[in-house]
Amino acid sequence: MKKSILAALLGTCFATSAFAQTSVQIYGIADAGVMWQKGGPTKIYSGGADGSRIGFKGTEDLGNGYKAIFNLEARVELDTGTQQPTLMNDNPGTYLLRGMNGIPPAILSRLQSLIQPPGGPAVNQERALFDRTAMVGLITPVGAVLLGRMYTPGYEVFNKADTFESGTGGTWGHVTGGTAGFTALGADIRSQEAIQYRIALPNGIGASVMYGPKGSGYLGRYNKFRAGAVTYTANGLDVGIGYNHGYDQQNRPSLRTTTVGGSYQLNDTWKFFAGFHSQRNSNSVLIADYTAGWDTGVVPALAAQGIPAATQTALRGIFTRAISANTQQDANSYQVGAHYKVGSGRIMAQYAHQNDRTITNSDANLYALGYDHFLSKRTDLYTVVSFIKNDGLAQYSPGTSGNPGGFTKAPGEDGRALQIGIRHRF
Repeated sequence: MKKSILAALLGTCFATSAFAQTSVQIYGIADAGVMWQKGGPTKIYSGGADGSRIGFKGTEDLGNGYKAIFNLEARVELDTGTQQPTLMNDNPGTYLLRGMNGIPPAILSRLQSLIQPPGGPAVNQERALFDRTAMVGLITPVGAVLLGRMYTPGYEVFNKADTFESGTGGTWGHVTGGTAGFTALGADIRSQEAIQYRIALPNGIGASVMYGPKGSGYLGRYNKFRAGAVTYTANGLDVGIGYNHGYDQQNRPSLRTTTVGGSYQLNDTWKFFAGFHSQRNSNSVLIADYTAGWDTGVVPALAAQGIPAATQTALRGIFTRAISANTQQDANSYQVGAHYKVGSGRIMAQYAHQNDRTITNSDANLYALGYDHFLSKRTDLYTVVSFIKNDGLAQYSPGTSGNPGGFTKAPGEDGRALQIGIRHRF
């Protein structure tokens, strides 16, 4: 299974082999392919099975069981040469506009473009150079202390449990992105402004705790962030339980996730996966962004039309009440799947279900089947077919590792995709 670079580095906390005095490595992944999708364009993408990247990592042996480490990892979009992937299609997601019938259609249309700009960045809105990882730390005989932008403990467990290893159109995360579609994060993948302590014991037990002050979280909008995980990697098992909890700008509980699961390597042929993910959010940090969008993008248009101040206030009230309700999350999700090794490749199959517990009951079921053929230890070809059955107002659509799927054309419409790609590690 794909591991984060942090996990690979920190798994050496209690290793017996010695490092060179100083070691610096340049590494990366170049991954691209073609995706055909129902209700969307045929698209050449970057980062299908793994996000394309270039990274730098290093370690210095300080002696007596101490090592200094660093990791800098930048996103690279092979299709455009930029660092900001877009949604796989430009279909509008309608869920965030639910309950705004009292607002004139022209204003709703403007709101839609503000909330979801066509062709706008879906990831790395901050245009950060090293948005994937930017970390420095110290490994000691009793664990490691790390500072910077890193994968969260909860997401590392989510990745362990995902049959498609957080990549291709089959990944579990395509049906956990907010409510009814990619309207918000379903899990904090990384946190900036974070400090983390990790330990890996010889018996396979590991643990991590993370804290972030103001400016932490995936988008840097939390007032504070707390997370932790306990894992076990031995005897064919790679499992864990992780918890992430962010607090919004007013220090109210925001996105909270609990993830349990992992994999079991039965033999040289079979590997099984299973996972459970709970997500709750009553106070989204994105409300401030959406409200600012109204104030900067809608208010001037209303004023230009000569709309009375009292009417403007009433319309803003409709918007703020609705957007507060529409950004709430309450869902449980689970997935099961397996790998079957055949020749120089492996067959991958997965089923995932998102049980939306909000009033709209916007559930989704993901079915995925793929084949990964290894041309060498560094290069593989893959193909995946994925199908998402949406219920209620759900508009989940298959995506890739680097590109969220976006939305189906209409609520409740099925999402379907076929992708073929090549991945090279260096």
